[in-house]
Amino acid sequence: MKKIIFIMSLISGMLVSCNKDFLQREPLSQLSPNSSFSSENQLKLYTNSFYNDIFPTAVSLYDETVDNIITSTLTDELKGTRNIPVNGGGWSWGDLRNINFFLQNYQKGNLADNITAPYVGLAKFFRAYFYFDKVVRFGDSPWFSTAIEADDSTLLQKPRDSRMLVMDSVIADLDYAIANLPTGKSTDQVTKWTALAYKSRVCLFEGTWRKYHANDAFGKDSYGTALTGATELLQQSADAADELITSGNYSIYNSSPDKAYQDLFTSPTPISSEIILARTFSTDLQVVHNVNYYTVSPSYGKPGLEKKLVNSYLMKDGSRFTDLPGYNAIQFFEEVQNRDPRLSSTIRTPGYTRMGRSVPLAPDLGATVTGYQPIKFVSDPSSDKINGSFVPLPIFRYAEVLLNYAEAKAELGTITQDDIDRSIKLLRDRVAMPNLDIVAANANPDPYLAAQYAQVSGDNKGVILEIRRERRIELVMEGFRWNDLMRWKEGHLLAEQYYGEYFPGAGSYDLDGDSDTDVVLYTDTKPPTQPGVQYLKLGSDISLKNGSGEVIINGNIVKVFDEAKDYLFPLPTQEMLLNPELSQNPGW
Repeated sequence: MKKIIFIMSLISGMLVSCNKDFLQREPLSQLSPNSSFSSENQLKLYTNSFYNDIFPTAVSLYDETVDNIITSTLTDELKGTRNIPVNGGGWSWGDLRNINFFLQNYQKGNLADNITAPYVGLAKFFRAYFYFDKVVRFGDSPWFSTAIEADDSTLLQKPRDSRMLVMDSVIADLDYAIANLPTGKSTDQVTKWTALAYKSRVCLFEGTWRKYHANDAFGKDSYGTALTGATELLQQSADAADELITSGNYSIYNSSPDKAYQDLFTSPTPISSEIILARTFSTDLQVVHNVNYYTVSPSYGKPGLEKKLVNSYLMKDGSRFTDLPGYNAIQFFEEVQNRDPRLSSTIRTPGYTRMGRSVPLAPDLGATVTGYQPIKFVSDPSSDKINGSFVPLPIFRYAEVLLNYAEAKAELGTITQDDIDRSIKLLRDRVAMPNLDIVAANANPDPYLAAQYAQVSGDNKGVILEIRRERRIELVMEGFRWNDLMRWKEGHLLAEQYYGEYFPGAGSYDLDGDSDTDVVLYTDTKPPTQPGVQYLKLGSDISLKNGSGEVIINGNIVKVFDEAKDYLFPLPTQEMLLNPELSQNPGW
């Protein structure tokens, strides 16, 4: 059962006619509405279908094209060209109906509470997951606690409920799940610990959203009522994280400072000491993803880390790279020396070799637009074909819980050095980096980070900035960055020009320090070619800032982030025509 837990809904979905409206069709399960859920196996079969229906896809986890990972194209969200969709756009409720159908019908089998409670907890966990996604995307959303029927005009014409009501309901569902889900550890099934990790995430998001959007249109619901309770939500986030930390069930994986971070994401099976829950894959079952091809192919977006993210990695001694004179004019080889080891575990740096190979590889500028070529999740070359990757992708891991704890406490203004020592310090210990010192951080906030995170102020400004640094570095390519920028009210960062590594101009460059040329930048006629060398023409293949500087990415595309509307997505026009009780989001 464990091996197919994320595949079950695909099988069950085939059993349902595809030409019925979701309001009329049977739920995506192997049970009919008249089934009595008369055995635990039936409860298990039905609730297994939620995993694939509700959890994020593989590509949404690693393809973090916000301001972390830059590609050769830009999404509508980054260009500021989102339109109001006619239909769809994320405003769909079919998966919720399947969950609510279960919650309405599980008691028909008259099974004992101790048998049904874990499955009810699982259903409520997934309902919370479903609704939190709606709140993040749309804000206010209609709360449905029952399965909608086709003739239920009252529910079909329901207005949006305040996000405060929805989030209270989400937290209530999570509290039930925490109390009733199994307490054993599992990397492929939701447990009490998954629910605690998720509660820490949910409450941190909503608490910081209400704090930083308190004085704008997104700090009110669609009825004009201010969103209150930020402090209480941040405390709930810290408490949920604290309970998980205190349990002692998880720890930060630590093999060697230079390899532990990379090894965590290339292990063929989830490392259960740190991974709380992961999407797992199998070549035998033909359930795979595309991260290898995404990172090494010249025809799949050419992803690369953005310059400001690379600049954010500290020096190995804990000092700030951006405090170095002329830090933006340091060439690649020197730039990546003596840095936080997570940098060399996230991108190709001198000495990098592929798994199962012994030949060092320099960054391939034909496969990365910035020159900072990602290696996180990248396994051996046998998986480089399209849809050939099978390494697990974490949905929840202990490192995030530690970061949630530290951030919630910092935002509350109650954080102590002891709190840092049981959270951030463990992440830095993994890579043999010096600990974060609260007094020093608050006495001298990083001006480089402060210029980016304009909303941060107060006595804890320095430590909040440092926790944000840690979060961005530790969780890159794990699907968090968009939501982080939205809740911090820092969407303006998406509209800034994106850059890559620094080149002083035309010439030959040795990127990995082996005395061999890796890339040649030229202006007029292409010089005679040599094997293994990349040739890029300035002005066409590659552009540099002011002709001598950082690589410019998509410099001809104007990016816009509208502070008056872009923190939420619009509701589809068709849905608003069908239900006049729905209201549109601010600015749309």
